[in-house]
Amino acid sequence: MSKFLTESGISTEDAIALHRAHLSKGRSQLAAMFGGLVEQSASGSRVTTTDGQEFLNCGGYGVFFAGAGHPRIVAAVQRQVEKQALSTRLFLDPEVGRAAQALTSVAPAGLDRVHFSGSGTEATETAVKLARAHGKRRLISMENGYHGKTAGALSLTANSFYQDPFRPLLPDVVHVPFGDPGVLAEALGSGGGDACVVLEPVQSEAGVIVPPPGYLKEVAALCREHNAFLVVDEVMTGLGRLGAWWGCDLAQVRPDVLLIGKALSGGVVPVSAALATQEAFAPFDSDPFLHTSTYSGAPIAMAAARATVEVIRDEGLVDRAAETGARLLEALRAIATAQAPGLVREVRGAGLLIGIELVDASQAGELLLELVDRHVVVNHSLNAHPVVRLTPPAVITPDEEARLLEAVDGALSAMARKF
Repeated sequence: MSKFLTESGISTEDAIALHRAHLSKGRSQLAAMFGGLVEQSASGSRVTTTDGQEFLNCGGYGVFFAGAGHPRIVAAVQRQVEKQALSTRLFLDPEVGRAAQALTSVAPAGLDRVHFSGSGTEATETAVKLARAHGKRRLISMENGYHGKTAGALSLTANSFYQDPFRPLLPDVVHVPFGDPGVLAEALGSGGGDACVVLEPVQSEAGVIVPPPGYLKEVAALCREHNAFLVVDEVMTGLGRLGAWWGCDLAQVRPDVLLIGKALSGGVVPVSAALATQEAFAPFDSDPFLHTSTYSGAPIAMAAARATVEVIRDEGLVDRAAETGARLLEALRAIATAQAPGLVREVRGAGLLIGIELVDASQAGELLLELVDRHVVVNHSLNAHPVVRLTPPAVITPDEEARLLEAVDGALSAMARKF
């Protein structure tokens, strides 16, 4: 491997060695499989490595909806860092109030209470604790759903691979098939109004599973019928990813709690949130110390969150996601049919959340490598290894769209000759 120096004077070999020595040997092995590339900078839809290569970033697990390093978001964070990066947590901080106001202004009506945290899994923990504070101790999530990996959230993430090393997890958790309201109704009917239902509008880590039309609305109706608490996890899908501000908007559903993350960071500062109705939020209203975190509502994160909402709104990124996503989905389906009908089972998605399902996981891994060779970054799906997932930013340009499609066309064509 050639030796390139990073801005801090560390070679790519040293970067891999540091991961191996202090972080994860498995992560360093994965990096080596992708050529030992080390990221140096990112802007918009592009990421640049220390050896000067530029990649189109259609990965990042949905974080870069507004692109990387958006000037308005970076400027907002820089201003806040210079003024006050963190707060005392004793006096009131105006930035958290402004961020909450911005976020609730684009949220489904009635979700006007906010608890900020640092990651999607923390937002899930907030929702679980709110549900329990209301006596909803029986948790129902969906098979192959993904809600995070802290202990409470992991109880809802329906994958034994991630769960088994850490059992016992939370008690009274069941998983039902996604898209089947009948089985959910049976699960809800087995209790006495003590249930909390948690689900995604579109299952992302399950391989971009889009439910049947009307499904989320049926779930909401069942929750009302059985006096169950409803949590909709939009950590991946919210803030425009599906071509609407929220999957809840598409379904005309208002949950008790809505979870937000990924795109809320603006690709600059990690931040997540749980939005709740006034009734659902009541336990936290009565005692401000019941559920806290030192970095909840940190001023620098709040500057990023508020600026991100404003950028998405002012630049029309939600509509752009809908229009671009529709074009890409149609084009990708045509490419798969033309180049690799025996390898691709299905191309599916909503907005700028798109999944390409291969026949098996090894072929999905090969597609990842082929795309990296063509300077495009995508992700695999944690709960569905045969599915390669594309989450392009809404700021992707027409030229970059063409570059993405050309790369997929070439990658699938090359794979068709191999398999």
